[in-house]
Amino acid sequence: MSRRRTSSSSSSTGSTTGTTGTTAAPRNRTPQPVRMRRRSFGDFVKAFFAFVALAVLLVGVPGALATQIGWPLPSGVPSLEWLQQEITVHTFLNILTVIVWLAWAQFTACVLVEMKAALSGVGVPGRVPGAGPSQLLARQLVAALLLVGATAASFTPGLSQLGQGYDASQKPAVAAAQATPGLFAQQQVQASGAAAALAEQASHADAGGSTAQQGDTKYYRIQPPEGRHHDSLWEIAQRHLGDGRRYKEIFELNKDRVQPDGSRLSEASLIRPGWIMEMPGDARGGELVEMPDEAPNVAPDLQQQISDYAQTGGHAQGGGGAGGGSDQAQGGGTAQVSLPGQQRPAHDAGHQQATAVGAESDSSFGLPEALLTAPLLAAGLLGALGRRRRQALWQSAFGSIGGRRGMEPPTPSGDAQDAQDALLVGADPEGVRLLDRSLRGLAASLAEESRALPVVYAAWLSNGDLHLQLAQPAGKPPAPWQQGQDQTFWMLSRTDAERYQDVDTAAPYPGLVSLGTMDDSRLLLNLEAVPGIVSLSGREADRAAVFASVAAELATNGWSDRMTITLVGFGEDLTPLAPNRIRHLEDIEALVETMEAETRQRRGALGAAGHDSVLTGRTGPAQHTRWAPHLVLLAAQPSAEDAVKLAELAADASRLGIGYLVGTETGDLPGAAWEMEITGQGKLLAPLLGLELDAQMLPAAQQRAVVELFVEADPERGTDRPATTPPFLVDISEQGRPAVYARLVGPYEIIGLDNPDGERSALLHEALALLLLHREGVHPRVLSSALWPRGVTDDVRNALLDRLREWLGTDPDGTPRLATDRSGRLTLAKTVVSDLDVLRSLYHEATQGKGVGSRAVRGRLLTDALVLVRGPLLADRPEGRYRWLTHEIVDAQLPLLVADTGLALCEFHMEKNRAEKAIEALGAALRTAPADERLWHELLRATHATGDTDRLTALATDLIGRSGARGLPPRTEALLDELLPAWRDAIAAAG
Repeated sequence: MSRRRTSSSSSSTGSTTGTTGTTAAPRNRTPQPVRMRRRSFGDFVKAFFAFVALAVLLVGVPGALATQIGWPLPSGVPSLEWLQQEITVHTFLNILTVIVWLAWAQFTACVLVEMKAALSGVGVPGRVPGAGPSQLLARQLVAALLLVGATAASFTPGLSQLGQGYDASQKPAVAAAQATPGLFAQQQVQASGAAAALAEQASHADAGGSTAQQGDTKYYRIQPPEGRHHDSLWEIAQRHLGDGRRYKEIFELNKDRVQPDGSRLSEASLIRPGWIMEMPGDARGGELVEMPDEAPNVAPDLQQQISDYAQTGGHAQGGGGAGGGSDQAQGGGTAQVSLPGQQRPAHDAGHQQATAVGAESDSSFGLPEALLTAPLLAAGLLGALGRRRRQALWQSAFGSIGGRRGMEPPTPSGDAQDAQDALLVGADPEGVRLLDRSLRGLAASLAEESRALPVVYAAWLSNGDLHLQLAQPAGKPPAPWQQGQDQTFWMLSRTDAERYQDVDTAAPYPGLVSLGTMDDSRLLLNLEAVPGIVSLSGREADRAAVFASVAAELATNGWSDRMTITLVGFGEDLTPLAPNRIRHLEDIEALVETMEAETRQRRGALGAAGHDSVLTGRTGPAQHTRWAPHLVLLAAQPSAEDAVKLAELAADASRLGIGYLVGTETGDLPGAAWEMEITGQGKLLAPLLGLELDAQMLPAAQQRAVVELFVEADPERGTDRPATTPPFLVDISEQGRPAVYARLVGPYEIIGLDNPDGERSALLHEALALLLLHREGVHPRVLSSALWPRGVTDDVRNALLDRLREWLGTDPDGTPRLATDRSGRLTLAKTVVSDLDVLRSLYHEATQGKGVGSRAVRGRLLTDALVLVRGPLLADRPEGRYRWLTHEIVDAQLPLLVADTGLALCEFHMEKNRAEKAIEALGAALRTAPADERLWHELLRATHATGDTDRLTALATDLIGRSGARGLPPRTEALLDELLPAWRDAIAAAG
């Protein structure tokens, strides 16, 4: 019979109301005798062999050396001649004998140290220098010998289970679940463990009290420093509770209690050798002392100290803090899910998260928190918005003449502007890039090894590391992936992820979507891998916010290829986010009909392709088919009949790459594999899975603002509207000379300011460039997140703004050149301009202002505009800086603006048949916009106008060389056929 498990004041029933509804009685601290575990025959056999081994090693070895070898060292002081003698076999044996004597002495010291620690029952055994393996062997032998004694198993780490199974009270399945973040692959183990724990609680309640009333307690005495190592509550919790983060439970049990030296524990970091710590009831390890009244092998003075200390613990009963902490840590009888490599009491995690959110709110300047705290969602939305705006620019530029050339994207205002700023601040494009490369790299590595993709239920992003939770063990992961804390976890560190490059393979897990955070780790659930339906209950508004977040991230994420997202009962206005991915169905009847047909189709396609699931299709020989997932988000409560139909469809959905997320009002949905609930406080709960997340949500107000950004950027919206006016126009007259002039088109140069000294110069230049490219104003948090993508404190940001204001100075009338508008955004004075501002103003004036009515003015303005073009934007920007430009569309705007200017000037010259001048203007524009097909077309026409056939043939040859393997665009070929019908033969003849 195994040793009885004792309890402590941290038990969940210590001071709280039990299941019977009555308050638990105060704990009885009267020392009780320890129940001895019976020695088995195996114990005696082990003890006998341990005794024989110790006798041989401690007595037999020196006896054999003394009788067989004798004294190995020389009888006198060695002379120089002795050292120069030839080494014989006898000399070699003497050297080996000395080494054996030293090893014997070291082992004997280890046995004495271990024997003293085991018999005294106090503290950690001392370490014998350089005796790692020897001391471990000595510890095992001493423990086996003392195993037949009354308390040896209690005092030696890990030896109470030598040759035995687990104690029934330890619940190995539940313990294993608690030690890992294994939330889904081990549901049945966790459920059975939870049931056993609840049954145990019920039996305790039936017995009329808690286990704390049995009077057993465990104690630990703080050890003196060993070398430079000092004991700490964290390490004590790590050794005896399995998780250093549970040090707070030990602290709460012992806070303000009088220690043997008369002092008190007031801070967890301030502990002294010789102090006594009461431990939670689930503590384990040989360094612990169980303190019954007549505990054998416990020094009398220590026994008296612990007995006196036990009398000071009454304060711990009333507050319930310690008990509550232990109960939380143990899950209150429910198998808890912990993060990879972490375990923290849920109440502590919630407190820390609330504190973080509160701190963020103080410095958020009114930006929506839902987007600030969703980095993957924000990155996806920001990337999709940028692509939409570029598409609108290109369609405008390559549309009909007189259309929307050079158009500026509309500047958002109000909630839409706040949403855009929140996206800029909250987005983590680097995290998305690493996640995408890591997953594709894993798929490529497995394909090279001819291994199938494992089924992944979820992924945790924790401090930059990626943890994949597998449905079942899948062997050793390919390098650089490593196995996590058990066989169902594969882990990739951020350092290893950064070594991945882009690979041409299908996205293996496109159904991953963020649900929320727990202890600074983000959970992504793989919706298409769930073995059934995922249900979500809660208030309608809260459910809608979760559904909107899931839909928006799936529609815009950067770690998937193709995907179909079907929305039912909500989200009709979300379609602009991704018209090619999102579709909306009116009711459940249409959904059931659609999914029945698609389920049959996918089953047949898998069977015909010879695949058992979509995963093998994505990485096998037929991976070109891609097997895109289909994710169904049903926000409306299905009827009982419809719920049964959905359950039947979802039974085989994970194999087919189909996932279902269904909303329910009651939380009771037939066929639901995983049940979740969203609370009014923003918590996402899954009790059976042990999850309590800070949910990722997209409330209605933020949803409308984000959709407005996409609608305004729609390239098909308002195609008949006139070209928009630039947000900032410069006075291009002689009187409009600026005080500060920055040249951004080409190498960066500032005129009118002294160059700042020191390392902050580059930072100030970058900040000014950002402000110059956003004349509408820049939110302070947008500025800081652009300059410091990994975060920065408020004082550092404010110090930079002070330096920037001082550097820019004031105008002659005393007006500061860097100001703050009513919304709190930073704006530049009109006296601070850039060449890009002037370029836009010149083109606008030439095509929509004074140049419309005066040919001479138009020609002068367009010529002046092209003179400003010295190359691409910020051509000499240093590597690693200006990464915020990836969020901008100015890199696409500038070439189009230059091309429009060159085309307009070409048209101006061709009106007077000045072909050479037109060719010169087009050449200047092509230096900045070499890929603009319109410029090449006009260059062909202008060259044809010169009448020089050889020159036109040379230009056509140059164009063919630039086009590479793709060949000439169809419209360019058609133009050459018109201008130079024999161009193919001419080019072939030219070689």
